Amino acid sequence: MKYVKPFKLKVLMILFFGAGTVGIAIGLGFNYFFLTFLGTINLCLGGFVGWLFLTQTPKESRRKRK
Repeated sequence: MKYVKPFKLKVLMILFFGAGTVGIAIGLGFNYFFLTFLGTINLCLGGFVGWLFLTQTPKESRRKRK
């Protein structure tokens, strides 16, 4: 998989977790199953992006190898 900068992954992770939390809260508050389902999907995507953030290897510069 292509290397993604850690800052972008942190922002994506925060956005997915935030949107998932809000979606679940609104879905459960107003009894909308579809919003709760989409919120759960956002939480799963946030977990996936967090896993990418924690497991990707740092990018090695060509200049430092010489």
